[in-house]
Amino acid sequence: MAEPARFRRRHMGVVWSFAILVLLPILVTATYLWGVAQDQYASTVAFTVRREDNASTGLVGGLAQLAGGGGMSESDILYEFIQSQEIVSAIDERVGLGAIYSTHWPGDPVFTLWPDARIEELHDYWGRMVRISYDQSTRLIALRVLAFTPEDAQRIAGEIVAESQRMINDLNNQAREDVMRYANADLDQALARLKDAREALSLFRTRTRIVDPAADIQGRMGVLNNLQQQLAEALIENDLILGSTQENDPRRNQAARRIQVIRDRIAAERQTFASAEGAGGVDENYPDLIAEFERLTVDLQFAEESYRTALAAVDLARANASRQSLYLAPYIRPTLPQTAEFPQRLVLTGLVSIFLLLIWAIGTLVFYSIRDRR
Repeated sequence: MAEPARFRRRHMGVVWSFAILVLLPILVTATYLWGVAQDQYASTVAFTVRREDNASTGLVGGLAQLAGGGGMSESDILYEFIQSQEIVSAIDERVGLGAIYSTHWPGDPVFTLWPDARIEELHDYWGRMVRISYDQSTRLIALRVLAFTPEDAQRIAGEIVAESQRMINDLNNQAREDVMRYANADLDQALARLKDAREALSLFRTRTRIVDPAADIQGRMGVLNNLQQQLAEALIENDLILGSTQENDPRRNQAARRIQVIRDRIAAERQTFASAEGAGGVDENYPDLIAEFERLTVDLQFAEESYRTALAAVDLARANASRQSLYLAPYIRPTLPQTAEFPQRLVLTGLVSIFLLLIWAIGTLVFYSIRDRR
């Protein structure tokens, strides 16, 4: 039978190590937290970014849908901005963050900022004092701002809201300028295209001396139909003359001559359908002229439609630029705390105790495992 375990001299090392590595740090931590650490007050503020949706109908409504935004959400941009060095520098210039957070230096060196801290150090300290939570599904942003007095905590929270509103306004103004610039550029391009189309059609009419080939061809068809009718009448008249006159009758030659002249005229008119010479004064292929005129007409119609669309886009951009379409909507204003909730002394003491106890236990087990192997 094994003898009951008894306290031996070698066990004193374990006891002293527990006292030095666990109990003493816990005592020092508790003494510092309750005796030295300064109270911190937390101000809460929450907001979201809202975009104004304006229902429109017709062409302007369609353009509004086509001009819908894409890419990163404004809430995501604001979330990153609140954690950036830019907002820290801007608020520090207005309220003096360095002076506020270094008030209790060196009395509380753990939780306060040292004086004359650089902007990078102030930015790192900002991450400790400003806790931000962001729900990507609802786009809601909530902040907990810590300071050593309730008024400072509320003031810093208000400055964060003001700086966030300024950033949103800058985004809104930039979006307005971009929309107006792009709309005006499209309008200038559409206007230039319309001028080119009209100039090309005018040059065509000047060169061919034909205002509308469709109307011109209708006129030629009328002449050809009239000649065909005259030819039919002349043939009938010739048949009547041949049946009622002698061979040497001069009316037979006149009738035959009239028929030949009409046929020559018909042949000449048909020839003009393949050549514009005679009607427009230029020697060009008439079907090619018609194809060119139709192409120029289609270009002109497209340019006019593009110009009307660009005008509507400019009107839409101007209407959107006249109102605030993007704004910050706080649903919790900066609160004025009455109770110091930080530092969380019990929580910190408990975490330090668990952490030290685990380190001591693991170290002890490793030490005896190594000693037993020798």
